[in-house]
Amino acid sequence: MQTIFVQVKCELGEAYHVADAAAQDVEGISEVYSTSGQYDLMMKCYLADGEDIGHFVTERIQRLAGVKDTFTIITFKAFG
Repeated sequence: MQTIFVQVKCELGEAYHVADAAAQDVEGISEVYSTSGQYDLMMKCYLADGEDIGHFVTERIQRLAGVKDTFTIITFKAFG
């Protein structure tokens, strides 16, 4: 299992709609948080080993209505 975090910038007024759609409709997204700063949301995603991260982000997250931009953080090891 590989864990990634995806920060999402939404179209104005769309953050809640994007968050709801991501949490309900996208398998692999375990948590969605609203954030302050440059991005509106942060999504914690669990992907099967060997699953293509780029394909997951471009096909499953970036295509959600209201998504303007994404920034993906790939993780290596979880501590404690």
